[in-house]
Formats: sequence, structure tokens, C-alpha cells
Amino acid sequence: EVQLVESGGGLVQPGGSLRLSCAASGFTFSGYVMNWVRQAPGKGLEWISGISTDGGNTYYLDSVKGRFTISRDNAKNTLYLEMNTLKPEDTAVYYCAAKRAGDASYDYWGQGTRVTVSS
Repeated sequence: EVQLVESGGGLVQPGGSLRLSCAASGFTFSGYVMNWVRQAPGKGLEWISGISTDGGNTYYLDSVKGRFTISRDNAKNTLYLEMNTLKPEDTAVYYCAAKRAGDASYDYWGQGTRVTVSS
């Protein structure tokens, strides 16, 4: 059974930090491009970051560039998102999603972890 399980969300003050994790199982994690996608309250899904299969290439939405860092540990089948200098507009449910390189759609999704940035 394929599983992507996110953790690490919570309530944080503006300017604070959080580290999200996504534990993968049931598929060959190292063979998939991994992504973080978020959904703010009342809004649609928004891709925010991706990382190549070997971790050598990373990609970011402009609004999180310089504040968020994506990484992966293929030995542990785990994806990470380090989030710094958090803003209220970062409030969302954060999902990890897996897809094969070159594919347009995602193959697997996690259940999401909620991040709330508020004083």
C-alpha cells in the first residue's frame, strides 16, 4: 500500500519556523520527483517546491524562495520542507506529492498537515 504521511505542522507566530516531513512507503521513493503543494483556506492548490529524484535539483515558487528549503533523504524515504520567516499568508494545508519525472500529473498524495501562522 502506497503511503505518504506528512507531519510537523502546527501553529507558529509570524517570523517563526517549522520543519515538515513526509514519510513515504509502498513505492520506490528514489524514483519519483517529490513536491510540496499547499492549499490556503478558501483557495485552490498551489505548488510551492519540487526536488529531483537524487536531490540535486530544487525548485521553488517565487514567494517562498529564500525562506523555504526542500530536501530529501532517499535512504530514509523521507521528504522535508524547512520553512523560515513564516508569514500569515503561508497559512495552509501542506501536502507532499510524488510524480515520475516528465509526467504532468501526480501519482501519489499525502493527507496533508496544517500550518497556521498567526500571532
